[in-house]
Amino acid sequence: MKDEVKNQDDSDNLDLQAILKKADQQTDFPKVPFDEFAKPTHEEWKEACIALLKGAPFEKKMYTKTYEDITFEPMYTKIMTEDILPKNSFPGMDDFMRGSRINGYIEKPWGIAQACDESMPKENNELLKHEVDRGSTIYNIKLDQATLQNKDAQYAEKVGDGGCSITTLADMHQLLSGLDLNKYGLYIYSGASSLPVLSISVAALQASGCPVKGMHGIIGADPLGELISHGKNYAGLDSLYDEMYECASWAYEKSPKVRTIMVRSDVFSRGGANDVQEIAYTLSMAVSYLRALLERGMEIDAAASQISFTFSMGANFFMQIAKLRAVRPIWAKIIKEFGGGEDAQRMYIHARPALFCKTVYDPYVNMLRNTTEIFSGVVGGVDSYENAPFDEPIRKGDEFSRRIARNVQIILQEEFGLLKPIDPAGGSWAVESLTQKIKEKIWAEFQLVEEKGGMLEALKTEYPQKQIADILQARFKNAEFRRDRIVGNNMYPNMTEKLIDKRPEDAESLKKQRMNDIGDYLSDVDEIFKQECLAAFGMSDKKRLVDDAIEAAKAGSSIAELRKMMDKRKNGAGECITPILPHRWSERYEALRSVTENYKEDTGKNVKIFLANMGPIPQHKARAEFSTSFLQVGAFDVLANEGFKSSDEAVEAAKVSGADAVVICSTDKTYPEIVPELAQKLKQALPDVTVYLAGAAPKDLEETYRNAGVDDFISVKANCYKILQFLQKKKGMVG
Repeated sequence: MKDEVKNQDDSDNLDLQAILKKADQQTDFPKVPFDEFAKPTHEEWKEACIALLKGAPFEKKMYTKTYEDITFEPMYTKIMTEDILPKNSFPGMDDFMRGSRINGYIEKPWGIAQACDESMPKENNELLKHEVDRGSTIYNIKLDQATLQNKDAQYAEKVGDGGCSITTLADMHQLLSGLDLNKYGLYIYSGASSLPVLSISVAALQASGCPVKGMHGIIGADPLGELISHGKNYAGLDSLYDEMYECASWAYEKSPKVRTIMVRSDVFSRGGANDVQEIAYTLSMAVSYLRALLERGMEIDAAASQISFTFSMGANFFMQIAKLRAVRPIWAKIIKEFGGGEDAQRMYIHARPALFCKTVYDPYVNMLRNTTEIFSGVVGGVDSYENAPFDEPIRKGDEFSRRIARNVQIILQEEFGLLKPIDPAGGSWAVESLTQKIKEKIWAEFQLVEEKGGMLEALKTEYPQKQIADILQARFKNAEFRRDRIVGNNMYPNMTEKLIDKRPEDAESLKKQRMNDIGDYLSDVDEIFKQECLAAFGMSDKKRLVDDAIEAAKAGSSIAELRKMMDKRKNGAGECITPILPHRWSERYEALRSVTENYKEDTGKNVKIFLANMGPIPQHKARAEFSTSFLQVGAFDVLANEGFKSSDEAVEAAKVSGADAVVICSTDKTYPEIVPELAQKLKQALPDVTVYLAGAAPKDLEETYRNAGVDDFISVKANCYKILQFLQKKKGMVG
C-alpha cells in the first residue's frame, strides 16, 4: 500500500513539472519599464501633506520640538544624513558610538539585574536566589535609606525604607549566603561612600571562605548624587573623595572586576531634566570623580575602570536610543583627553526605567511604558538593565509585578531576537541624525558646567537646579494643556478604577525584629577586641584603610561605628546646596483626582457636570465625548443625554440635574444660533452654574458668547488642570 502511494506521488510530481515547463516555454511576459511611473519629489509630497492638513500650517503640525530643543523632522532621508552615516565605523571600535562590544550581545547578553528590596536580610537573600532561578543574571541589592546613610537599624527612623536593612556582619552574611558570586554579578548602590558597605561585604565573604578575587559587579558610591538629592551629606566631599580613592585602589588591586563608583542620573531625571541635561550633568559628576582620583595618585586607566554609569530611560523612544549612542563617544573623548587607553575609554552603562514617567493611577500602563523604555535601552546598547515593577511608584513589588518585569527582559532576549543585531539602529537616518544633534548639545552643556568650575561649583550657583526646574515647569505646563498625554491620568482616565493597595509594611514589627537580631549578634561580640580593631582602623594609613575596615567589620563593628570612626578623619566641612527634589510627570493630576475621591468618600457628593447636548446625536456626539473625557480626568460626575431639541428643554433638564456646571455641546455651524440664547437662559435659571462651551470659539464670536453667559471654553487649547481645579474650589473640595 505504501509503495502504491509513493508511486502516485512521484507520478503527480512529474506531471506538475511538465505543466510548469510547458507554461514557461509558452508564456512570454511583456517587459514593464518602471520609468513610466513618475518618482514624486519632496515638494510634491509636501503639497500632498498640506492638502490633507486642510489649512493647518505644515511647519507646526509636521515638526515636533522636544524638551532638548531638538526638532523631529516629519521624514528623514539619506541626503539629509549622508555626511554623518557611519560608513567606516564598526561596533566596538573607534569612538564606541555603535556599542562598546565588537560582537554586541551575541556572545554575552546584556545583564538582567532585577532589584531585590526586601527589608530583612534573610528574606532578601531568598529573593535574590529566586530572581536568579527565574532568569536574572545579576544580584541587584537595594539598601534602605538608613543603611545608605550609614545609620544602624536600631536608631533608624524607619527600617526597610526602600530596600534591605544592613547593620552588622551577620546581616551581610545572611544577605550574601549561598550566592554564586563567581557566576553572577553583584550590584549594590552604597550611597555617598562605598567604604562601609564594601568592607562589611568583603568581611562577610572572607568569613565564609569565599574568595573576592573573582567577584565581579558594582559596589558603588555617588557622593555628588547624594548631595544633590539631600542638599548635604554626612561628610564633606573631600573626605568622601578620600574614601572613594581608597575603595577604588583596593578594588583595582584585590578585586579588579568590581567597580566602586556608580554615577547615577536619576537625581536629574526624577527632577524633570531633559535628556541633554541628564547626560551632561552625569558626565560632569563622573569627571569630578576622575579628577579626585587622579589628584590622589591613581592612574587614569585604573580610575576609569572603577566608574560605572546608571541612566534613566524615558518616554521619548528615539531620543533614548540616541542619547546612549551619543554618550559613549563623549566619554571616550573625555578619557582620551585625560590620557586613557582604548579599554579605559569603554563606558559601562547600566539603565532602568525613568520613575519620573510612571503613574499611580492606571498603574498597569506602567508595564507598557517600561517595555518601550527597556527596548530603547537595548537598542541603544546597555550593558545591564533593571526593569522596575509596574507598581514601583506605590509600593515594593510582589511576586506578580516582579515576574512581569523580569519576563519582559527574558522575552526580549529569548523570543524577540534582540541578541542578534549588533547595532540595530546603525544607519537609521532618524537615529543617526538625532544622535549627532544630541551629542553636540550634551557636549556643549557639559563644557558649560566645566567652565563654571565643575559640578560642585555649578551647584553652588544653582545653575543645574534652575535649568532643570525650567524644564520641569514646562513639562507640567504641557501636561496641564494635555499637549503631553499621560494615559490614565490627564487622558483616558479609568473611572471604575480603585487604587491598588499600598501594602504598607509593619514598621514597628520590623524595627523590633531588627533590634532583637542585632542585639543577639552584639551579645556574642568581643567588645574589647572590636574596639582595638576600630582603633586600628581609625589610625590606619591610606594603604591599609579598607583592609583595616574589613578587619573591624569582622570583629563586630556596625556600619554606624565604621562611619563614626571615619568622621574622626574628616577633611573639611560638609557642603550644603539646594537639592533637586524628585517628581513624577503625573503627580499634579494624581493629587487633583485624589482630592475629588476623598471628598466623595467623606461627603458622598461630587462635582456634577451637565451636558447640554443640542440637536440630534451626530450633531453633538463628538464634542460631548471630548468634554466627558476632559472632565472625567478630575473624577467628576458627567451627566450625559441623547440631546435636546430646544433651549428651554435643555435648561429645564439642567435645572433638575442640580449640576455645578453645564457644557453646551454642538457644532461651530450651529453655535451662533444656539449659544447666545441658551447661555443666557442657563444663567437666568441657574445663577450659580458655570457655563462652558465645547470647542474653541472663533475670535469674532468669543466676546458675543461670553457676554451671553459662557464662562470658559473646553477644547484642545484649554488648560485642563486649571479648569478642573477651579471646579473643585467652587465646590469646596479645596480651600
